[in-house]
Amino acid sequence: MALNLQKVHHIAIICSDYAVSKQFYTEILGLDIIREVYRSERNSYKLDLALNGNYIIELFSFPEPAERPSYPEATGLRHLAFQVEDLEEEIEKLLSHKISVEEIRIDPHTGKRFTFFQDPDGLPLELYEG
Repeated sequence: MALNLQKVHHIAIICSDYAVSKQFYTEILGLDIIREVYRSERNSYKLDLALNGNYIIELFSFPEPAERPSYPEATGLRHLAFQVEDLEEEIEKLLSHKISVEEIRIDPHTGKRFTFFQDPDGLPLELYEG
């Protein structure tokens, strides 16, 4: 018998440079800060972020986190996808922040357009036109 899951509660991300990632996720992606906590016993920050009022990401910092390969075809989390209304408009905003964006692709099954870019640690992020 399958679990009775209701929704994704949050996604946890460990970053290598907390200030850079905080700025990226809040000022560039536009996520709202719910709360920011410094955990002195771990020398770690935890930043809870929301998208349109919905809790979505926990951003963590840890001293000297281990590196993890993050290629789109590697085992594990492939990417995070955000739905947007106007793909070109959002691409222009990313480019204005000097963030590289891949060529626009078309999903062969839905006919929808999408593209990829990366967060400061190389985590693949997708914009999917809804």
